[in-house]
This record gives sequence, C-alpha cells and structure tokens, in this order.
Amino acid sequence: MLKPDLYTLPPTPLIPNSPHPLIHYRSFFPTNRIPNPTEIHDILTSNGWHTQWIIRYGPIQPSHYHSSTHECMTVLSGSATIRFGVADKQISQDEQQREGKEEGGIELQATAGDVFIVPAGVAHKTFNAKPTSTLEVLTPGGGHGIPAENTRTVLSHVKLSGFTMLGAYPENGVWDFAQGGEHVGSMEDVWKVPKPRLDPVLGSSCEGLCGHWH
Repeated sequence: MLKPDLYTLPPTPLIPNSPHPLIHYRSFFPTNRIPNPTEIHDILTSNGWHTQWIIRYGPIQPSHYHSSTHECMTVLSGSATIRFGVADKQISQDEQQREGKEEGGIELQATAGDVFIVPAGVAHKTFNAKPTSTLEVLTPGGGHGIPAENTRTVLSHVKLSGFTMLGAYPENGVWDFAQGGEHVGSMEDVWKVPKPRLDPVLGSSCEGLCGHWH
C-alpha cells in the first residue's frame, strides 16, 4: 500500500497555506524507471490534470504560492530542497528584495520520481538545485499552458538537464505568483478553492487526495 507523507501547514502572517495537507509521494516513479514526460502527462490527463510546464530550476527560487489553483509537481531529474509553508522575509525598503524566511515551515528533499500535490495557498521555494544550472522554461507558453496541437509531441522533445519538474493543474487552473501578504484579511478565499475530483496520479484511490482532502 502506498503511504504518502502528509503535512498540514498553518497560516502565517503572510501566507494562507491550507486546511488540506501537502502530499508528498516519495519515489512514486522508481528511480530505475522514471517515465518520460509524455507518459507522466498521460497519467495526469487521465485524471483531469493538465500539464502546463516543464521547468529547469536555477540555484534558488523566490517563495510563492498560488491563490486560485492547486498544483502537482513531478520531479523529472536532479535533486533539490523545497521549503514549504513560509514566505521569504522582506528586508529592502523598496520591497523588491527578500532574504531569510518567516518562522516555521518545513524543508523536504525532492529527487527524481517524487510527486508533490501542493494545495492552493501553500508557499513553496526551491533551492540547492543539483546539478547546478540556470532557470529556463523548457516548454513553450511561458509556463502557462503549452500552446500546441499535440502536447505529447512537444513533451517528447524536451531535453532534461539539471533539476527539472513538470507542473500540472486541475481543469481551468490558472496560476498566479503571490509572494506573501497579498491575501492578508482574505485568506479564507484561498482556502475555498474547490477540491479536485481526482488525485493527479492515483485517481479515485483513497490513498491519494480523495482520502486525505476533506
């Protein structure tokens, strides 16, 4: 029986987080046989989740959350640390640069074959990405969907290097990039984002979000 790691993260002064637990399927795809992006896309699509990007990450990424959609991230190559649940700490007067972090949160190791289901509102920040590389969206569309007649063909031609993840969202999911403080006083709106009908990789199984998100 598959037993996911579950983390329920409370709200912070800047981050809504979620009543739903963050779900981490460690080595969901065995490291000796990680499916190619097309095969993963097929699994996601069959469960009503839609691939919008493959990204190769740089050494560090700002902490952020999505206020209007849940997210599924599948690690395709490399490894990194992902911090969940807290904002970067604002230090500059012009509010453009952040350093440090809020109190709390968790840090998880992400390796090829892992799958994360991130509820709307849960902050996440990728850092210590290895092999070291530069940030690049490897699919057309700038990360907001793949504008192609055949998404599978596009995905089959993606060359993986560094730490890469594939991002997918439920039907009609449009993601924003909130970095903290945008929903002070209205965090309940983020918590009301509808629960998906199916888990992106386990479908209707009670071992997935269908059994853990209420």
